[in-house]
Amino acid sequence: MKEKNSGKLGLVITDGVGYRNFILSNFLAEAVKNFEEVIIYSGLPEKVYSHNSYNNLKITELPVYVEPFQTWFWRKFKEVAHLQLHKDYFGINDNLKANKSNSESNRGKAIRLIYRITNLFHSEKFIRILEKRQQRSLRNHKVTKECLGILKNNEPGLLFFTHQRPPYVVPLVAAAQNLGIKTSSFIFSWDNLASKGRMAAGFNFYLVWSDLMKEELIHFYPATKADDVEVVGTPQFEPYIMPEYESTKNDFFKKFELDPTKKTICYSCGDVSTSQNDALYIEAIASAIQADKVSEEVNFIVRTSPAEEPERFLYLKEKYPFISWNFPDWFVAREEHPEPWSQRIPRVQDIKDLRALLEYTDLNLNMCSTMSLDFMLFNKPVINPVFGNEENGLYNDQRFLKFGHYEKVVQSGAVQISKNKAELIEAINTYLMDPHLNKANRMKLLDLQIGKSLEGTSMRIVKKLKKIIEV
Repeated sequence: MKEKNSGKLGLVITDGVGYRNFILSNFLAEAVKNFEEVIIYSGLPEKVYSHNSYNNLKITELPVYVEPFQTWFWRKFKEVAHLQLHKDYFGINDNLKANKSNSESNRGKAIRLIYRITNLFHSEKFIRILEKRQQRSLRNHKVTKECLGILKNNEPGLLFFTHQRPPYVVPLVAAAQNLGIKTSSFIFSWDNLASKGRMAAGFNFYLVWSDLMKEELIHFYPATKADDVEVVGTPQFEPYIMPEYESTKNDFFKKFELDPTKKTICYSCGDVSTSQNDALYIEAIASAIQADKVSEEVNFIVRTSPAEEPERFLYLKEKYPFISWNFPDWFVAREEHPEPWSQRIPRVQDIKDLRALLEYTDLNLNMCSTMSLDFMLFNKPVINPVFGNEENGLYNDQRFLKFGHYEKVVQSGAVQISKNKAELIEAINTYLMDPHLNKANRMKLLDLQIGKSLEGTSMRIVKKLKKIIEV
């Protein structure tokens, strides 16, 4: 690789969640202290960054990338082959089934062709050939050329991608490889390897949450060398130990109009694509409270998903006026965008609200989401309601219990699983009576999934990035 400026870090922020994890955590403050210059290559508009306090921070907006059909074809080919290769994993097989298409469009017909071929050919060697075809198809694309120009102008010593999956990072990866610039990626979430599809591209180095995630990465990407993978924890949870996000219990109860003399139950929603039964669970809890089936009087607050607007819950807001609602304070930075979900960005106040919710509520319920870990970090008991299965006509969310990442949660005994309303009410009353039940299992699960303490997360990441550049 060509020698670039070892004092320059290129930080690739692709979306609002990357913004939350690496801009609203301690990461940026640590990075600007340790690098001569930090250049944010942003899929978000420059206006969302408050960077005037840093003299050595530069924002470069990335060109908006609309994936051409040829590139889409090779990417989809690669992804489906990866799913075929690893379909013994329940979550991956679930995604393999979900990606099928009956459409008569060109893409629908292409997907059916891809499935026929990958049913026979799906070795790791074959997948890597497809990945090369994908990148080759972008060689003369205008966005790749723009990325080449941007990187030639800046010459960072390393490009650090905060998310390994979005397809719109591929032109930047291809440009970096063309120029001999090292690339590294953070593995964005605990479910990405054992339950999701192929990465957008291959990177030179990887930063992961835990030893478990490192093992998974090497298993699913066998060309990856163990020495090129570093366990650092995740900045996703770092704001929970940052003083600027703290708020008082009194302020929290006042803001959400809660009774400070009562315990508080929180239901945290997923988005409608995977958590279609949220309204059913909210109503089950609310009706149980109304019917005095909950063992004591409680507050009930619901936090909806930041990935969607809350319209699907508004009828519940009318029907059960005693429910308090936390609608995430995220905004859309850019309306006209081919990937509109990527433009949803949290405000600082939302991190404060979320942290207060975690600290001052007594019990969480969610449908098998990462929020289980968030609440466990504050030693709060967690219940996962999953009423739906293949037989009862409800959206089948019990299948998520078999996904690789969540199967470990179930096996750990860190949460209670409720498959019907009676089990749900029983679990609520059990945890209200004894919130320390399963505490040891919760701590073990956190050690398994996160791997490092929250303290010093950003510094660990920065130190590793400096080391990569200097090698």
